[in-house]
Amino acid sequence: MKGLIFINPFLVPAQSVHQAQRLKEEFNKCGVEVAVITDGFSQVAIDGESAKIDLDASDFAIYLDKDKYLSEILEKSGLRLFNKHTAVRVCDDKGQTYIALSGQGIKFPKTIFGGLCYRKDLPIKEEWADKIASVLGYPIIIKESFGSMGKGVHKADNRKELLEVMEQVKLKPHLFQEYLSLKKGVDVRVIVIGGKAVASMERRNQNDFRSNVGQGGHGEKIELPSKFKQVAEKCAKVLGLDYCGVDLLYGNDGQPYVCEVNSNAFFDGIEEVSGVNVAGAYADYVIETIKRGK
Repeated sequence: MKGLIFINPFLVPAQSVHQAQRLKEEFNKCGVEVAVITDGFSQVAIDGESAKIDLDASDFAIYLDKDKYLSEILEKSGLRLFNKHTAVRVCDDKGQTYIALSGQGIKFPKTIFGGLCYRKDLPIKEEWADKIASVLGYPIIIKESFGSMGKGVHKADNRKELLEVMEQVKLKPHLFQEYLSLKKGVDVRVIVIGGKAVASMERRNQNDFRSNVGQGGHGEKIELPSKFKQVAEKCAKVLGLDYCGVDLLYGNDGQPYVCEVNSNAFFDGIEEVSGVNVAGAYADYVIETIKRGK
């Protein structure tokens, strides 16, 4: 059996390199040859008749990039991706994620989508801020639809700050959410593989409303509450994810609320905190899935 691991050729944080190397290490232990690909975009071509891949024949690919064009071409050529193209595309767009989860009995903060402006010189309508605040109350979380590690997430504590952020993000897809204040700067990260929660940690940040490690947060080992486990697994099922990290907030009613779902969630920190071999569990799942022909 042979496999590929795709990572982005430009933005390659240390966690991505670590992720790829840990997976390669675990696959090699199982006798599976794996190559890490950083220039996949230049090795595929399409024309009016076919999609052509200039890569050695492989049985599967771990897709750690977010390039939706590359993933769709690879999948169309017959390569089994983990995660699949549609799942990666939906999770990369926070707005699409919430739309997909809506109506599924999964709680997430009350959300309003921002109007998308196409010209920088057009002014923001101030009455929009008042309507948004009347529904969500202050503070308000503003999220750019594309971004990771807490980047592109803002908090407005009053009307002035809200208008400033609205101006800042008006040319980008974005959304507004109610602020859940039961546990500030705290969330629960759950890694789900093959529909089962395999590892978890609580992330805390005393200096920022964002718990992300990239924003100064740190992870602590926890006993995952059953309700959090159920919601994380349901998110993975609804979104069709082989592997993901589900970030859950403590709702004001004590229930878990979905903050985000990450199709390429880093696992270096959670392996260290939880003691779970996440890379090994992922490799085992991929191998068994390919053997079953799925």
